[in-house]
Amino acid sequence: MSRIGKMPITVPAGVDVKIADGNVVTVKGPKGTLCQALHGDMLIKQEGDVLTVERPNDEKKNKSLHGLTRSLLANMVHGVTEGFSKQLEINGVGYRAQKQGNKLVLNLGYSHPVEMDAVDGITVDVPAPNTIIVSGADKQVVGEVAAKIREKRPPEPYKGKGIKYSDERIIRKEGKAGKAKK
Repeated sequence: MSRIGKMPITVPAGVDVKIADGNVVTVKGPKGTLCQALHGDMLIKQEGDVLTVERPNDEKKNKSLHGLTRSLLANMVHGVTEGFSKQLEINGVGYRAQKQGNKLVLNLGYSHPVEMDAVDGITVDVPAPNTIIVSGADKQVVGEVAAKIREKRPPEPYKGKGIKYSDERIIRKEGKAGKAKK
């Protein structure tokens, strides 16, 4: 039995869950509404304020979908109640971020500033010139937007310049001076 798949999901007060035909699940909460079509083989049951996911049999495909379906449901419920966020840090001389209207403008050492448009349902905050916070209800979209921002100038291993996640550790290299002479 899947250790993750068999765990029940408690739905907090103020969150509305609807399961339509074809396992289309809609979750409404204070942070927004999420809708996702989950795999049709999984059996999603709602009893009061508890959601459970069951699999029809022990085939390999259904075993792998069991935990995935439960995790996707749990992320939807968590997203509409508390939301998700990722924090990015910018390192480098002259590298900075600023918000202009609903656009994110990044100065990353290129000859031009890099502008990124806002994504629906995602808020991008710049509390400091070297910090970016991406937050929203959908965990997958938050991660995707944060990855696209990081992609504009990934951290390099010699000086550590670039955009990195706040919890990311950059493995540094020594450079030419560290080579041993023969």
